[in-house]
Amino acid sequence: MNTTPSMRGSRTWRPRRTPDEGPAPSGRKRLNLESGIARRALLGSVGDNPAKELDEGPLEDREAGPREVIVRGDATGFAQAIAVGPHRLAADEPTAVGGTDAGPNPYDLLLASLGSCTSMTVALYARRKGWPLETVTVRLRHARIHAADCSECETREGMIDRIEVDLEMAGPLTDAQRARLVEIAGKCPVHRTLTSEIDIRTHLRV
Repeated sequence: MNTTPSMRGSRTWRPRRTPDEGPAPSGRKRLNLESGIARRALLGSVGDNPAKELDEGPLEDREAGPREVIVRGDATGFAQAIAVGPHRLAADEPTAVGGTDAGPNPYDLLLASLGSCTSMTVALYARRKGWPLETVTVRLRHARIHAADCSECETREGMIDRIEVDLEMAGPLTDAQRARLVEIAGKCPVHRTLTSEIDIRTHLRV
């Protein structure tokens, strides 16, 4: 999954521009890696050679890992309390299937994760290119479909998961810039995680 070239030493890479990308942004600014998504986009998800697309960030930021997520629920129902560092979230199921609708269901949260990552990655890329992107809206839907209805899928029998992603990008972008940002959207870290081999290990704590 990780095809990122080594970034050892203190060398700073400069973005390589193409004629359709417009003028270079003023000044020499290093990327402020304010989120884990930005770190992953920098290290392996923006462009085929991210070292040439974006400047390196501070080493301590690039080495920071994801936080532990803690989920607790009462065994009598579906409602879950989620803790991510200082943040508190809720998950539940709709009342139609026996929940209390106290929060999004697990697939809603999965789509929210993919949508957030997509928007962050697109905006990050546009900022580094100095493109006039103003806002990004991502609309997502999940469904189970017959594998036979997906001509490009490797699985040929049974059912598979399909996620539809619609992008809306506001701002005076050129057609070439919009096309490139759609391509970049498919390279966001969560997208790559969902479409790669995943090793999930479950342990019992006593």
